Amino acid sequence: MHVGLIMDGNGRWATRKGFDRIEGHKSGAKVVEEIIRSCSQAGVKTLTLYAFSTENWSRDKGEIKGLMDLFNYYISRHLTEMISNGIRIKFLGSKDGLQDKIVNLINNATEKSAYNDKFFLNIAINYGGRDEIVRAVRKIAKNVKNGLIDIDDIDEKTITSMLDTSSQKDPDLIIRTAGEQRLSNFLSWQSAYSEFYFSGLEWPEFNKTEFFKALESYKSRVRSFGAVAGE
Repeated sequence: MHVGLIMDGNGRWATRKGFDRIEGHKSGAKVVEEIIRSCSQAGVKTLTLYAFSTENWSRDKGEIKGLMDLFNYYISRHLTEMISNGIRIKFLGSKDGLQDKIVNLINNATEKSAYNDKFFLNIAINYGGRDEIVRAVRKIAKNVKNGLIDIDDIDEKTITSMLDTSSQKDPDLIIRTAGEQRLSNFLSWQSAYSEFYFSGLEWPEFNKTEFFKALESYKSRVRSFGAVAGE
């Protein structure tokens, strides 16, 4: 099972509590740890975290720096543990515009976890669904130009193979917190037949119990993928 998480409400939670916004992201990172530990028990094989979107660059520079520092700290601190637990880490998004230390961290984590297959953790950083599709189209256009692909052979499989998630199945369930009910440019192509679960809790308030509640809601649904659902 593949679950996507749009972890919304960190800043709002912090502001409501009278803290700096970055404190909300720090509290949210602890929730991420709890959810990752819960995945094996819940039968979740792949987890995709929407960590930083292409639109997030418009935020306050101080908050952006805090987010990048937190990302660097979190991956550096937990990388050895994640590797020993059989977790393969994959980063979705463009490296353009990221600091060299973040790019180096991404490359190091990807390389060191490349042969793990117990659990797949996708971290979407500097990621946007539309940007991902644009990058995929550019790859296809380059291959057509170089004579590697015939233009008449381009189909959905071709596009899928050029996406950041090319080797993975599409998300079965996407969970979003803080009461918002939209994708916000997350896995635009891959979510065509995903189920959705919207929680009113802000991300720092989310927990294992709420995660399991979302999974139970998913299991109760009938997925027809465009066909007529059975009685």
